[in-house]
Amino acid sequence: MQTLSVIHPEAKIGTNVTIEPFSVIHADVEIGDGTWIGSNVTIYPGARIGKNVRIFPGAVISAIPQDLKFGGETTTAEIGDNTTIRECVTVNRGTADKLKTVIGQNCLIMAYVHVAHDCQIGNHCILANAVQLAGHVIMGDYAIIGGSSAVHQFAHIGRHVMISGGSLVRKDVPPFTKAGREPLSYAGINSIGLRRREFSDEQVAEIQETYRYIYQKGLNNQEALTQIEEHIPASAYRDEIINFVRDSERGIMKG
Repeated sequence: MQTLSVIHPEAKIGTNVTIEPFSVIHADVEIGDGTWIGSNVTIYPGARIGKNVRIFPGAVISAIPQDLKFGGETTTAEIGDNTTIRECVTVNRGTADKLKTVIGQNCLIMAYVHVAHDCQIGNHCILANAVQLAGHVIMGDYAIIGGSSAVHQFAHIGRHVMISGGSLVRKDVPPFTKAGREPLSYAGINSIGLRRREFSDEQVAEIQETYRYIYQKGLNNQEALTQIEEHIPASAYRDEIINFVRDSERGIMKG
């Protein structure tokens, strides 16, 4: 640790942690072993930072929510092991709704990203430069959002999704899909990403066939789900898609 940093004596700092000059670590902060904190980083109370995390200069972690309903309740902002937080990222802590904001393990959060209060980001996610997440957004594992995209509050983004840069995400994005255009629309399944993650050809074909009922047969969502259950044998991936569409409160993106 560097003596030119300001570290509150009640902060809990693991072993082999590097804190570069001019960073400020407040009370009620926990930083795991092997983590590197660059210069000019501010980490506010409620931060829970895992092992081997890298946080680059200018980032602000666990500041209070930008939510007028926030009443000063005790909440956290949690960052999982091996995640990288690049320059000038802001991660706000939670509110009374979920009490925490979470970024999972092995994520890459690129420069100028904003992660608002109560967001829940899974493992192995990538948020490219200047992505803006409003409050309460949920992202599944391995989801990727292209640069300069904005995600509406309470939106739900499924696992293994790829969203093109510059997108306005107003609706839920079902798992295993690609999304693009304006308004945001289905652009096929994320077959390249799925194969990179060792999905078999049969699994990719099953996912693609499931989405044909939802997006390519002219059916409304309820009709599509009924026909999927009638014509496609039950499986973990089929059922994940059905449950996502059925549980969507904002409605899913267009076809």
